[in-house]
Order: sequence, then structure tokens, then C-alpha cells
Amino acid sequence: MLSVPQAITCFFRYTLVSTLKTIKHILARYTIFLWGLLKPLGVWGVFVISAIDGAFLGLPMDVVVATYVYNDRNNFLFYVILASAGSAVGSSVLYGIGYFGGETLLRKRMSPVRFEKIHESFDRHEFLALMLPAMMPPPTPFKLFVLAAAVFEMGFAHFLLAVFLGRCARFLILSVLTLLFGPNVVHLTTNLVQNHPYATLAATAAICLIAVVVWQMRKVRPVPSA
Repeated sequence: MLSVPQAITCFFRYTLVSTLKTIKHILARYTIFLWGLLKPLGVWGVFVISAIDGAFLGLPMDVVVATYVYNDRNNFLFYVILASAGSAVGSSVLYGIGYFGGETLLRKRMSPVRFEKIHESFDRHEFLALMLPAMMPPPTPFKLFVLAAAVFEMGFAHFLLAVFLGRCARFLILSVLTLLFGPNVVHLTTNLVQNHPYATLAATAAICLIAVVVWQMRKVRPVPSA
């Protein structure tokens, strides 16, 4: 006969296993539903899902982009651009909410200290203050920075460009890693952000900086001697 502590342990273990099985079942049904929506849209599904994700509903964009890229390798840049453009368009909805009275909502979502820190970052370098979070994969709270951009009166054109370029960097790095290591790399990047957020941000920024430098060097052509 089980003792009381053993009975309690067995009960919680059974409850935990049942809960995990339920969550796994829900995620499986959700995945089937999502891909059912994407199939009729073809390649434009990346844009639509990215716009929905940017507007209000968090969706597994990294999984979607990685799957499209892995199944159509030759057009990976096309999917990067579509996903980035969709994210910029969708984020415009949150920008509008933030512009017309989003400060109260933003203050409810973060501590006063963090609110002031983000405000200072937008005052110093508003473009980077939005672009860098846009480069980071989940669980980075990117939508809070979108609201902050509107609350702190970032210009709309600069807002769109910062989101687009940040997402381009994110999805380009994801696409290259997917082509090299397969779509399972999504889980690796998520774990890195959760366990080493600052190191991941520094590495991402360094990769983008190197890419910009290489691109600029290729543009420079030696002037032929007369």
C-alpha cells in the first residue's frame, strides 16, 4: 500500500503526463490546421501568415519559413523577403494601436524601470532600438517594441524599414542555417535565445555587420589606371 507522500507523487506524475499529452495533441491539431490554411495560398502563404503574426496573433513563423525554404531551396531569398514584408505590414496594426493611446497598454506590460530604459534607447537610436529586437527569434517580446516605437513617436517610414531589415536579417540567417542543417535548427535557435539571449544578440549583430562589410567591399571596384 502506498504511503501518503508516494500517493501524492504518483498523482502529480499522472497529472503531468496527462497534461503533456493533451498539449501535444493540441499542438498537433494546431499544426495541421495551420498548414491547411497555408496550402491554398502557395508561396504567398509566408506573407499572409507573417502579416497575421505581426498584427496580433503569435504564430510559429520560424517553423513556417524554415519549412518553405527547406522544400524550395532555390527560392529561399524570395521567402525571406515575403516573410519580412509581411511582418512589417502586420506590425503596422500594432503601430496604429500604439500611436492612438498605446502608452497605457505599454506601461501595463512592463515595469516603470524597463519602460524608461526602452524610452531612453529609442531617444538615442530609435532605428536600432527596433531593428535589433526584430532580428531576434522567440521568445523575444518584439510586439512590445513595436508598441514602444509608436508610443515614442518613431516615424512610420523608419518604422517599416527597421522592421523589414530586422526581419530580413533574422529570416536570412534562419534560411542559411536551415539549408545547412535542416528545419530542426529552429529548436536550436529558440533554446539559444532562452538560455543565452545577450550572446545570441551579439552573434547575430556580428554576422550582419560582417555581411554588410563584405557587401560594401564587393561594391568597391578598383579604378583602372589610364
